[in-house]
Amino acid sequence: MMRWVGSLLVAAAMALAATVPAAAQQPQPRQGGALTIATIGEPPTLDPMESTADVVGLIAQHVFETLYTWGDGWRIVPLLAASDPQISADGKEYVIPLRTGVRFHDGQEMTSADVLASLQRWMRVAVRGRTTAEIVESMTAPSPTTIRIVLKQPYAPLMALLSLQTSAAIIMPANKQPTPLTEFIGTGPYRFRERQPDRYVLLSRFENYSARSDATNMYGGRRTAYIEELRFVPVPNAATRIEGALSGQYGYVDSLPVESVARLRGQQRVEPIVFPSFGWPLIFLNTRDGVTANPGIRRAIAMSLDVRDMLEAAFGGPDFYQLDGAYYPQGWQFHSTAGAEGFNRPDPARARAMAREAGYNGQTIRFMTTQQFDFHYKMSLVAAENMRAAGFTVDLQVLDWATQLQRRPDGALWDMFFTHGPILPEPTLYSFFNSGAPGWWSTPTRNQVVSAFSSESNPQRRAEIWGDVQRLIYSEVPIIKLGNFNALAARARGLNGVQPAPWPFFWNAWLQN
Repeated sequence: MMRWVGSLLVAAAMALAATVPAAAQQPQPRQGGALTIATIGEPPTLDPMESTADVVGLIAQHVFETLYTWGDGWRIVPLLAASDPQISADGKEYVIPLRTGVRFHDGQEMTSADVLASLQRWMRVAVRGRTTAEIVESMTAPSPTTIRIVLKQPYAPLMALLSLQTSAAIIMPANKQPTPLTEFIGTGPYRFRERQPDRYVLLSRFENYSARSDATNMYGGRRTAYIEELRFVPVPNAATRIEGALSGQYGYVDSLPVESVARLRGQQRVEPIVFPSFGWPLIFLNTRDGVTANPGIRRAIAMSLDVRDMLEAAFGGPDFYQLDGAYYPQGWQFHSTAGAEGFNRPDPARARAMAREAGYNGQTIRFMTTQQFDFHYKMSLVAAENMRAAGFTVDLQVLDWATQLQRRPDGALWDMFFTHGPILPEPTLYSFFNSGAPGWWSTPTRNQVVSAFSSESNPQRRAEIWGDVQRLIYSEVPIIKLGNFNALAARARGLNGVQPAPWPFFWNAWLQN
């Protein structure tokens, strides 16, 4: 599936992998040991259906699995499905064969009844699942090893949505699916053991894991839990994460400030992992409630921002950012410059006039950010000053990441928030594509263009329609893209087998000592 991703993405993935310092002769994998992973903060939930937060997907992907996942070059490959689906000629019917002999952590064997109940729950609970539910005509389990999905119309993103780690279509036992979850029982290589809020989430190797037999393939293929225990520790302070990496306290450290790369290089205990063109810094605007529901005011805010100054403040120089208004960089299937001609042309006087013409009269704009992602905070400081220079009254609210995630679903609490996202091969995976996600972007023009994009299966035509979507984003401003950035993480030198990935995973990894 998703052959349209193409060889350019394969090359990109190879370049990404090449940024990890290579060991010419890696030792053979060995079992045992415990790995401590420092994350940017406390996950708001361990149910990946309920959250689009990366920190939730990062942890939960070790416990829960989906029917499909991402292989090398961002191609979709089977995971709990036995193979690619059989798709009808009109693109409306998907028949998905299921693997047999797959065990849940509680010992039950997975059947189509579990898969059907899980997908039905996903379409009730998950933001992306609810969007998919609008397209689904029916979903049945014709046999214990088969799922049949019939759509009202062709829907190109379906396979990508069934593969994603956040707002995820995870498979659970049919008889253990309350909302909220009270047990965390999946099919993954690790099982949930304990959670101590604000201290750790502890997972242990699932001895009866039903691994695929095919070769390791990014998130896909054979998964082996060599490491006995995974301990995910929330470490909100970036400086603490750096010192913990240098001291050997953590075996893997996520989301480090890029200026710390010089300190990490040449160290005996730790080495840096650089992710080139990892993703986009983004500002989400509340298009439904409050002052930013006015599109004229949103356009004025975008006009006030000096993106170069924001990127310089966060990343220090172009080695770690790209001043690019296109949502997809050159070489990607969806690269387009449509609508981006006005990117990074800050004009405070014009922004002030635009806001006044749109009816802005000094209302406070509540802007949520966090210091747990160092670049979020630094870019938000510059953005707030840019907006004030254009006459906006800004309340910059610096929150811990968990609190920001908790507040986002309530549109009465915020007008803007800062976030970021990795560059993914399917645009509809981004939450701003979903009118039910925080931001709530929904206009007649948006709905028409997004529907056309989602229902088109021809890769060339989809790329053309994406240009229309990007142009509309620049016109209606539900989000503001702020260039591209390179990301930094670190791993202990004794940790082997870790691949660079937007959501780091630790099956197939092992500890040398």
